[in-house]
Formats: sequence, structure tokens, C-alpha cells
Amino acid sequence: MSPTAPWWRSAVIYQVYIRSFADGDGDGVGDIAGIRSRLPYLKSLGVDALWINPWYKSPMADHGYDVADYREIDPLFGTVAEAERLVEEAHAHGIRIVSDIVPNHSSDQHAWFRAALTAGPGSPERERYVFRPGRGPGGSLPPNDWDSRFGGPAWTRVADGEWYLHLFTPQQPDLNWQHPDVHGEFESVLRFWFERGVDGFRIDVAHGLVKDPELPDLAGRIGGAHPFWDRDEVHDIYRAWRKVADEYPGDRAFVAEAWTETPERLAAYLRPGGLHTAFNFDYLMTDWNAEDLRAVIDDTLATLGTVGAPATWVMSNHDVMRHVSRYGRRAARKWVANESYVPAGPGDLTLGTRRARAAALLTLALPGGAYVYQGEELGLPEVEDLPDAVLQDPVWERSGHTDRGRDGCRVPLPWSGEAPPYGFSPDAPETPDAPDASATSPWLPQPTDWAPRTVERQTGDETSMLELYRAALRVRHEHPALGDGTLTWLDAPAGVLALRREPGFVCVVNLSSEPYPLPSHTSVLLTSGPVQDGRLAPDQAAWLAV
Repeated sequence: MSPTAPWWRSAVIYQVYIRSFADGDGDGVGDIAGIRSRLPYLKSLGVDALWINPWYKSPMADHGYDVADYREIDPLFGTVAEAERLVEEAHAHGIRIVSDIVPNHSSDQHAWFRAALTAGPGSPERERYVFRPGRGPGGSLPPNDWDSRFGGPAWTRVADGEWYLHLFTPQQPDLNWQHPDVHGEFESVLRFWFERGVDGFRIDVAHGLVKDPELPDLAGRIGGAHPFWDRDEVHDIYRAWRKVADEYPGDRAFVAEAWTETPERLAAYLRPGGLHTAFNFDYLMTDWNAEDLRAVIDDTLATLGTVGAPATWVMSNHDVMRHVSRYGRRAARKWVANESYVPAGPGDLTLGTRRARAAALLTLALPGGAYVYQGEELGLPEVEDLPDAVLQDPVWERSGHTDRGRDGCRVPLPWSGEAPPYGFSPDAPETPDAPDASATSPWLPQPTDWAPRTVERQTGDETSMLELYRAALRVRHEHPALGDGTLTWLDAPAGVLALRREPGFVCVVNLSSEPYPLPSHTSVLLTSGPVQDGRLAPDQAAWLAV
């Protein structure tokens, strides 16, 4: 990796789901103060940047992805001044900050939407959103057959009879990206945060902004462009955004959350003059299978290489089941873009953890950058037994209690101690009336068996997931072969992946059912588990100097 290359081509970026990372003020919800208090931990982990989920002012109908004011921090998390201090302190630790931006929709409490409701049909205020008359007698039926991603119809009727589009919850009306006001507003928001030192943005639902103006039904659709996902017109928006980013020093960057049907469609977002990087969801959705993983790695590198973009590898995030739990079972059906992962039967966490350790070494050895979702460095599994009464994801309600939603991957992190809240929240100050005051319960309950998974317990334990990640990130920073670049596959039997990076680095991953003898090497840099007699056990990986 050239020392003069932009940071985003090889960065390891840590995703902070702010509600669940660290609680600084003791209310049971994570916040900016909590992040600031844990910057030394993130520095010791070895990450290059933080992506922070939305922290803007919000009614929290979708935990911050319903933004009421893009230039204000929600009081639950802090203030703009605190955000500015976080950026300064992170930079002092050598860590960049990537904020989340939500351009597909706003909150129904946003000033624009409130004005649209007041102004009525045909008004300029309504043109900033997607309002339409209904179909059927008296306009009593939705304008088309589109469904919300969170369940139920994608349309809600207002008092004057018109309907508005929301691809997510009714509290998240879709913005109309055919309107110049929308373009101007978001370019202004980008500048607001760039001027406060933010190093980049993760773009929520980057593939969903532009809708077919005819709003055709989905039923009976055969081929052609999708009416609201991944339409070609979206790229004009991002070319304009790229110009805004290029106005600022320090290689400001974007990463797209773009679910596409092919690698070629993803590469279109990353053409010169467009966005910088995009999450590699094809890799995230691939089962623990050597042939399938090699194919998706090859397809990704070949396709993104045609536009000169680096790959950005990711295994988990706040929207999907944690990969420790996915790797410990089969999928009930092939997982594809814009659909939910469905597991088949109960998981084997021992197996899933062993595979997750090997997958970490594979992922961090691949050319390009990588994302680490908070808690994956602790080996946290999905919490699949949350009581129904505590579920808060809108998916749970919108699906009629048939889909439990995403809360299981969002449970607050365990930092220290033997029982919940495991240091997530500070202890309440003792008073004469409450001499044994304890910390507030977190917004989602933590399992009572997570004590062995805390940062405190894993620190210094060379067999722990945390120390594996620390070691891997240390080697990645020090070894000249790792980061951006190319790879060469080495000959290996079925079920084994062996790749070489220059100069002098080999990663071997054994996905077969038999031990595999390590290839010739000068030293072992790191392994995901113990190696006996020079043979790599099933579901293990090794980094070698050659």
C-alpha cells in the first residue's frame, strides 16, 4: 500500500451503533460521551476510523434513521459541540470519523414534512416528498402496490385524502429527488459536517433515492429497471456529492450502502467522479464455503478493478444477524439482496466462533478496506432469545409480530464486570438514601452469561477474539503486503483457500473437514487457533511470512 494513497483505500473502519456502544451519562443509552470515553480502547484495537450510526435529532421511530434535523444532534446522544470535540479527540488518536447520512427519507417530524401536510395538495411544499392521489372509489386505495421494507403497504393516507410514499415506516416519508430543493439541502448538510471535521459519510439506502416518476406496480414486472431500487439516475446525485467532498482537504470519502443485483451494478456507484467505496454485501451474504467465497472475492476484485475502486469487505452490521451466529448454522434459503437472512434451525456457537475467527483473518488479508461491526471483535453472537416485550425494532410491529427484527444484533456491548450492564453504563452515584446504587439497565437487556465476553475479561487473554483482532490489525498495519493491492491464488485442494499478497505474505484458510499442512514459510505471523504438527485444523486460518 503506497503511503501516499488515500486512507479510504485500505482503512479498517469500526462501526459504532451509538445507542449500544457506551453510555456516558447513565441513562441506559449509548451517546457521544460514551464514545469519547472509549477512544483509547479503539486506538488500542487498531482501527483507522469510526462509522457512527445516525446521531441527528430524531423522534427515534427507527432509532435515528428518521431524521428531524440533519444539523442537530439528538439530546439523547449529546450536542453539536460534543460531536465537534469527539472529532477533534478522535483525530488526536489518529482515528477518522465517518458520519451516517440518510437521504432517502426524513422524519415525519422534519420541518419540510410538517409544512407539506399543512400546505395541502398541489402545493410546492408537497413536491419535496412523493404525494399522490389514491386509486379506486374516492381514492381510497394506495397509488400502487409497493410494500414497505418493514412490512405493510408503502403508502399512508393523510387527512385531505392524498397518500405519501414511505419505503420504510410511515414515520419516514420518502423525499422526492426530482426536486432541486432536495439536492440543494443535502449538499448543504454535507458541507455543514465537513466543516466540522467529519472525514466522510456512509450513505443510507444509497440505491433507493430515485423512483420511476410513473410509479408503476411491481406485480407483473418482468426485466428492466426496478421502479425504486438502483436506478441509473441516482449516479447524477453522487457525482454532485463527490464534487462537494473534493472541495475539502484530507481525502473526505463516501461509502455506499447499496444493495445491487450484480457486482457490475455496484461498480457503477464507484466510477471515477462518483462515490469512493461501497459495502460488499455479496461477501457478507456468502455462506462458509470455499468455492463460493473464492468466487465472490474474484468477482468483486475483477469488477471493481474495472473502475479503479478498492473493495470494502464486511461480515456484519446493525441490520443483519451477527456472523458468529450465521456461521454456526445453514441458511434456510439462498440469501439475496434486499431480502432478510433466514436461518435453518438452532446455531452451534462453538462452530460459529471458530469459523468467525478464521473469517476475520481471511477478511483482513484481502485487498482493499474492511469494516468491523462493534462487538464482532468480542465474538458476540446474535441475541436470539430477547423477550417479545423488549423488542423495539419497527420491523417487529410492522410485520405483525412475524419478524423479530434487528434488535438481536444491537444489544449493548459488555465492557467489564460479572453481570449486566457489564460497564456499559456508569454506576449511579451513591447517596445516603441509596448506598448501593447500581447502573441503569441498558435500553435492550444483555444476556446474563456474557461475563466471559467482556473487554475486561478478554484483554490479555491470547486465546480471546479481542486479542486475535488486535494482533491482526497490528500485523495489517505493519506488513507492507496488506491493505490495498492485488492477490494471487495458490494451488490448494478443494475446501482450502490459499492466497498470496506481495511482498511475502500468504493467508491460508481451511474450510474443509480434514487438517491441511501449511505451505512452506519462513514464519507464522498469526493463526486463528492452535496449529499442531504444522497442520491447519478445519475452520482455521493462518497468516504466514514467505
